[in-house]
Amino acid sequence: MTARLFIAAAHKSSGKTTVSLGLASALRARGIAVQAFKKGPDYIDPMWLGRASGSPCFNLDPHLMDGAEIDALFARESAAADLAMVEGNHGLFDGMAVDGGDCNAAVAKRLAAPVLLVVDVRGTTRGIAPLVRGHLAFDPALRIGGLILNRVGGARHEARLREVLAHYCPEVPVLGAIHEQPLLALTERHLGLMPAAELDDADERIGAIAQAIAAAVDLNAVLALARSAAPAARATTVARMPACTGSPAGERVRIAIARDRAFGFYYPDDLQALQASGAELVFFDALHDVQLPACDGLFVGGGFPEACMDALAANVALRADVKRAVEAGLPTYAECGGLMWLSRSLSWQGRRVPMVGAIPGDAVMQPRPVGRGYMRLRETAGMPWPGGEIAAPLRAHEFHHSRLEAIDPGVRFAYTVERGHGIDGRHDGLLVHNLLASYAHRRSTTRDAWAPRFVAHVRLCRATQLAHAA
Repeated sequence: MTARLFIAAAHKSSGKTTVSLGLASALRARGIAVQAFKKGPDYIDPMWLGRASGSPCFNLDPHLMDGAEIDALFARESAAADLAMVEGNHGLFDGMAVDGGDCNAAVAKRLAAPVLLVVDVRGTTRGIAPLVRGHLAFDPALRIGGLILNRVGGARHEARLREVLAHYCPEVPVLGAIHEQPLLALTERHLGLMPAAELDDADERIGAIAQAIAAAVDLNAVLALARSAAPAARATTVARMPACTGSPAGERVRIAIARDRAFGFYYPDDLQALQASGAELVFFDALHDVQLPACDGLFVGGGFPEACMDALAANVALRADVKRAVEAGLPTYAECGGLMWLSRSLSWQGRRVPMVGAIPGDAVMQPRPVGRGYMRLRETAGMPWPGGEIAAPLRAHEFHHSRLEAIDPGVRFAYTVERGHGIDGRHDGLLVHNLLASYAHRRSTTRDAWAPRFVAHVRLCRATQLAHAA
């Protein structure tokens, strides 16, 4: 049975990502095969965790996935690992549901993973005791098996904290105490951490963090805690998403995907779902490649095009090639950053540069988030993808600082927004030619099989073009 560990915190910004990165890298250096997971909707932390562990990090999201799907994904991807490590989001008991059904603690219990609780101890000594005692007592069914004290002020501070916890919380051991160190800080900007792909020294930073964590944390005790996990009570059938039926069924299609410093927000299991549905994925660099690879469809995910706006604008040849392809009917799906790139222009920090121009609108960065959090969408009659006979609204998520302005009033939309903001607070999923572009990030699950539907759409578009050519 694979050892399991859930790394959580009392509240967000406690340092659990740094701890998770350091543990994954330090244990990997010991020859431990680590499979990382991230709870909730997130692209950036999983990039770092995947880099540290040496394999793609997968998201476990109880709002977008059903329980059986979480079980299956966790079992499938951790089967070959020595340690399955899940990093939580926000605080241990934070979530949308009042009953806590979607919080970190609920996922940890579902996976029978003991919790390693990271506690930011700045400015506290004896006050750490009621915080830890409260976490231990709040859900007796949850096993909190160890503590990591983070941002400790020095040796005297550490000694006092250990003394207090040994007296008031003797049942939970302190497995590490990390002193405040500038080298442990990861670069942040408006959407959180800077993606690892944008930093030339990402591996060096991870290595330095791993050394600091290995020096401050009892790695043997952490492994022992993970190996003490009880067997999961639920069946964990190893299953993959069923393919969506489409005509002509079974024919493979080539889907080009932008993956580079500007665009990298892709869920690994979404890419797996595209492949399982019959797509060959071919990746390209929107900053340097001068033309699209030969393809039947195009997918441009989210990212930070604003951070690479000059390089994107300078790649005139690719922008022109993509615009021609979209206007010629290339089936295209774009999320958030992809929408921004396909728009007429991008404005940020007082500057405006041209983008692809396939979308009749201009992306303008705002000082504060425009849309943030989970979304609830309902597909309109204009949705072009097959297989949309779903009465229930779709669940997705968004996090964007840009707004699409000066939109052609004649455009159609694929979604009405019931929760969230989308493009204008009421609509999302702009439709032009065979392009669907939205601020919503969808997750291909049993609840929303977008990946096989998009592949089916690509097949149908190709069949139509071939029929017209004949």
